[in-house]
Amino acid sequence: QVQLVESGGGLVQAGGSLRLSCAASGLTFSSWTMGWFRQAPGREREFVAAVSRSGGNTYYADSVKGRFTISRDNAKNTVYLQMNSLKPEDTAVYCCAARWGWSTVRVGDDYNYWGQGTQVTVSS
Repeated sequence: QVQLVESGGGLVQAGGSLRLSCAASGLTFSSWTMGWFRQAPGREREFVAAVSRSGGNTYYADSVKGRFTISRDNAKNTVYLQMNSLKPEDTAVYCCAARWGWSTVRVGDDYNYWGQGTQVTVSS
């Protein structure tokens, strides 16, 4: 079966950096668009970033543009989220997800598979 397993979360001070990884198995990774979403306590799930099958196209939420970078390594079946200049408002559980196609990458309901998530906490 399909598994998406995130890692790399933790506690960091404001202004610091973290790199999240999401290892995929059970699917032809290079055929799937990959995305990152986050959810803070008491808030709705929020789109963060997406990367196309080849890695040639990326898309970011305005709140993270210029600070976060999404990338993928199809040889390793892994997608990454490099997070720099972290702010306390970035605190959330971050999940990776896989979907077919590119047209509505911001829409979580259009993703087919989800990981369990990794906690990111940014202290002020």
